[in-house]
Amino acid sequence: MNLLALNWNDLKNPFAGGAEVHFEELLRRLVSQHGHTVTLVCSGWDGCADEEIHEGIRILRTGRRQNFNFAVRPLLKRLVAEESFNLLIEDINKVPFYTPLYLSLPTLVVIPHLFATTVFHEASLPLALYVYLFEVPVTRVYRRFHHNVISESTAAELVERGIPKDQVSVIHCGIDRSTYAHDPAVTKYDVPTVLYLGRIKKYKSVQHLITAFADVRMQIPEARLMVVGAGDYLGPLRKQATTLGIGDAVEFPGFVPSGNKVERLRRAHVAVLPSRKEGWGLTNIEANAVGTAVIAADTPGLRDSVRHNETGYLYPYGDTDALRDNLLRLLTDDSERQRLERGGLQWAERFNWDDAAAAFNELVEREAGRDQ
Repeated sequence: MNLLALNWNDLKNPFAGGAEVHFEELLRRLVSQHGHTVTLVCSGWDGCADEEIHEGIRILRTGRRQNFNFAVRPLLKRLVAEESFNLLIEDINKVPFYTPLYLSLPTLVVIPHLFATTVFHEASLPLALYVYLFEVPVTRVYRRFHHNVISESTAAELVERGIPKDQVSVIHCGIDRSTYAHDPAVTKYDVPTVLYLGRIKKYKSVQHLITAFADVRMQIPEARLMVVGAGDYLGPLRKQATTLGIGDAVEFPGFVPSGNKVERLRRAHVAVLPSRKEGWGLTNIEANAVGTAVIAADTPGLRDSVRHNETGYLYPYGDTDALRDNLLRLLTDDSERQRLERGGLQWAERFNWDDAAAAFNELVEREAGRDQ
């Protein structure tokens, strides 16, 4: 089939994140394993190519991050007029495009997660209000299409918003098993080490982890914390660590290459995701796959990717005392930590991109043939 895909960014975009990884892992396999043709339309950035072929996907870029949802409309209309597409696969992970208002094309809607009120904890009030109000009509405009999500939490949210339950399906993310593999020869760091790995945004709530870690240091003076990733909330986090007197124990290496990322995941004693809301929590599965237990906030997405007391611990969001207690337990009780590591390895075995893409391809072929 000839498929048209739409996403805010592609993986080469400097602002790409987990949503782009998920989308393109699936699109690449639709091409390489299932024989479809895929054209991906996305935003550009200064110095980017307007058109290229990447791993079999034809990528067309137009507009910029600030205006892509408007700038993309003429290009989409021209493509649909000039070419015969069997299906539009629209990824909604930022401001929606509302293509049903100006395109007539069978559509499969992919939603990693919805912002909802979370955006007010991240952006300035005017920008947050803009994103929130743009997202409100999503379920009304797209109601007649099938929605594919990556967690049970997001599926439940869509049903609560009015999407019929039989029009929502869940396909969990996969992981790259060749990259995120357990190596028994790799040992944990010499000192108790806690890891956060991800974008550095306010809603990710790394500030809660730093608060809890300051208490941990009072009982385990040699403990270390690594906050790995880039983002616009690094400054406040650095300042917080210094104010709490733990600046010398917290490392902020920024973005690190894949090999360094995997080494840190393998050698850390525990990985922590304290976010207010996620689509799934892929880092939880990646950590489990390399043999590391996790602690995560009991929030949408994260509660789906962590099996409490089997692969790690869930704690009430924002409860830094509970987070501290969980950290202390795993940093001082090797047998408990190793029990969760074994559980995590078993859990992670369930997830791979080939299986995810095969399930996604069934959806694609079904929706392309549906009378919409």
